[in-house]
Amino acid sequence: MHCKPLKKKQSHNSGRMQTTSFTFEAIGTHWQIDIPQYTTSEKRTVLLEEMLAVIEDFDKTYSRFRADSLVTQMAKKTGKYLLPENARQLLSLYYELYDLTDHMFTPLIGQTLVDAGYDAKYSLQPKALHHPPSWEEAIDFKFPNLHIKKSVLLDFGAGGKGYLIDLVTKVLQKHKIAYFCVDAGGDMFFHNNQPDRLRVGLENPDNSSQVIGVAEILNQSICASAGNRRKWKGFHHIINPSTLSSPVHVKATWVIADTALLADALATCLFFVPAEKLLTKYTFSYALLDENNRLEKSPDFPAEIFTK
Repeated sequence: MHCKPLKKKQSHNSGRMQTTSFTFEAIGTHWQIDIPQYTTSEKRTVLLEEMLAVIEDFDKTYSRFRADSLVTQMAKKTGKYLLPENARQLLSLYYELYDLTDHMFTPLIGQTLVDAGYDAKYSLQPKALHHPPSWEEAIDFKFPNLHIKKSVLLDFGAGGKGYLIDLVTKVLQKHKIAYFCVDAGGDMFFHNNQPDRLRVGLENPDNSSQVIGVAEILNQSICASAGNRRKWKGFHHIINPSTLSSPVHVKATWVIADTALLADALATCLFFVPAEKLLTKYTFSYALLDENNRLEKSPDFPAEIFTK
């Protein structure tokens, strides 16, 4: 999954809410989930079991890095597959953004990423790259069915982690947890029944020990994308399916939205299309740092920026 330029989080008036944390590794990244310290040990056990079950189920369905996943099975055999209920929102958003970005944002990029070296073994050894097929020639999605018409390796790395954060969030909401933050490798969703906001540092993509500003969120997600962490031989984790190269005109993006799925996906889309085009369909705020360190942001992006 993607490395995200977000730094250590800090809440306003954090002394009011003492928290306990679940920390673990999953889907190739570090998770920290903060909940109120007064939560009983019995409830903590139940919460952790349910959240880990959701993560395992998601990973076994959508990961292209697992030999036993549904995505890997689809890559080996064409035909019709019955999708789980959670696929409806994920695939629907992917198709909307595929269309809105003129096919730049695509789940059909999987084999291209593998050929670039971003494979299950993280070999980072590029081979000859080929353009991914179009949605129409490779797949037909009519929920709950997905028809794989030609051999294709799907990749949901541009929005999958965000969506998984949303699914984990639903577990906490089901148990009526009043205060929580789900942080998966820097992508996060923060919920608080009180008006206190969460302060999140925006990592400088040129120096990971620094931040270029601090954003604030409440009952929202903030996700980001940058090419500075996972970078090799002229590539990073985002590849333009048209040029077969990684974009260099954008260094980092940050998106705040009501769901982590949307924030995560749009953070990648901003490498391909102007924000104005995305804002015609979706509600979000954003900041973007270009190759010349010029900062572009929406007027409603709730952050104090330290750079000029």
